[in-house]
Amino acid sequence: MHVLITRPEPGASETALAVATRGWTPILAPALVLEPVRFTLPPGIQAVLIGSRAAARAMPATTLPIFAVGQGSAAEAIAHGLPEVQAAQGDAETLAVLVAARLEPSAGPLLLAVGAGYGAALTALLRARGFRVLRRIAYRATLAPALPEPALSALQSGQVSAALFFSPRSAIRIMELFHGAGLVERCTEIDALALSPRIAATLRALPWRGIRSTPRPDPAALLDMLGSAQE
Repeated sequence: MHVLITRPEPGASETALAVATRGWTPILAPALVLEPVRFTLPPGIQAVLIGSRAAARAMPATTLPIFAVGQGSAAEAIAHGLPEVQAAQGDAETLAVLVAARLEPSAGPLLLAVGAGYGAALTALLRARGFRVLRRIAYRATLAPALPEPALSALQSGQVSAALFFSPRSAIRIMELFHGAGLVERCTEIDALALSPRIAATLRALPWRGIRSTPRPDPAALLDMLGSAQE
């Protein structure tokens, strides 16, 4: 059976490969298209915080300490030659705790590299701990105009048994595309697997066969929840 992958690149292809190794047929249907935005680092900052893999891809070269929201964004930063990368556990709360344990507010402001419209929660958590936070837009996300033809065909023919969701915004966009393509009834045949309880709550707007969420915002945990096609 097929698994719908709603994650945008750069992570969609990686997830597709992992899904295929578990015996499923991956079908790419990115809900968002990410476009990097180049930016420069202002003087005087003591460290850089990276909110996603897409933000890591847009980072300029630097020798400053890097704090990444999770293992995926940390790996992306390392692949782009950024040193001293430390990873939190995949969410704003654990990243704020990590930064507060390693840095002092008096040492200078922090730069937070995020997508347009993101980062407010982390900024608030850090400012509450006395840090000055400068946000920089590292990428913009635009809505996918339609479901790709292979995904549309697989959904219409009832071949999709599970769908993976990685953000509330992606979930909302996919549900909009389902409505537009007349696929709402097909949801009753599909298990919706979400990367967080917040995403799972968003998905309740459609009649999925089942909705499950991971205990932590870790893509590996989402794949574990999917399991093997032979199970």
